[in-house]
Amino acid sequence: MAGADIKELMQQTEAWITPELESVFAEDVREDITVKAASYSLFAGGKRLRPMMMHLTSEMLGLDPETDSDVKYFAATLEMIHTYSLIHDDLPAMDNDDLRRGKPTCHVVYGEGIATLAGDLLLNTAMERLFAISEKKPGYVYAASAMAKNAGLYGMIGGQSIDIDSTEKKISLDLLIELQEKKTGALIEASVVTPYYVAKKMTREESETDEIAVDLRKLASHIGLAFQIRDDILDVISDSSVLGKSTGKDERDSKATFVTLLGLDGAEKRLSEEISSIKSILAKFADKGFDTGNYETLTDYLENRNK
Repeated sequence: MAGADIKELMQQTEAWITPELESVFAEDVREDITVKAASYSLFAGGKRLRPMMMHLTSEMLGLDPETDSDVKYFAATLEMIHTYSLIHDDLPAMDNDDLRRGKPTCHVVYGEGIATLAGDLLLNTAMERLFAISEKKPGYVYAASAMAKNAGLYGMIGGQSIDIDSTEKKISLDLLIELQEKKTGALIEASVVTPYYVAKKMTREESETDEIAVDLRKLASHIGLAFQIRDDILDVISDSSVLGKSTGKDERDSKATFVTLLGLDGAEKRLSEEISSIKSILAKFADKGFDTGNYETLTDYLENRNK
């Protein structure tokens, strides 16, 4: 079945996730300066790709993300973790960016101290939410713990650690792939797989051998690499007015990317390979009777996006 176009998917995702995000901070704390800074970044726009993938996985597997408030709850929690990572990533001590999603970054508006606290607040509140839902529904413990792990040393933070340690160093393609599978890919894995973990109330042991869970993690891995490779290409060929964030910063900061290691043509070739792998996995899901139309729309977007 043909999927919706990408703009429609983004609009649907925004309408789906925004009410949940708006409920994150209670009314009585919304005047706190750190809450204001966190909310500034949380609602600064963006593609909402991670909540979108939560929604797409639910749809593809025949679940109902519109009525299943728990998937929405996990999606909003993951978006908080993602936003915290962007706030910290933009800080002068990290990537030192002053533009994000076409707007001044959090530390430019609120100062470095409050921006640091805003990121901490989003992460801490996300973890509180994971504990809270696991208390109510113990069957979600693995879904929650897997998301937390994807945000930590074996996931996003581990990738950021390799990234900083690799600045101004020559690194191998294998290490770059590990870096990006953790830094970018780990939260994408959480996006793609969490709805299935939630639906099945899956345990860690079950997730290791369950065929659908394994294939969803493979799908996420290729989506993560495709997204990052295209990002590296756009950093070279695009400009900040289109991209909504600083361009040329990888070269400025002497960072290894798929373009610096493979060249522009080589990066384009590797992107095509990742897209082919995504399509192969989606075909496997389609053969099982799942509707992959909207995931196919996302795949086309990943390959051709200009921002």
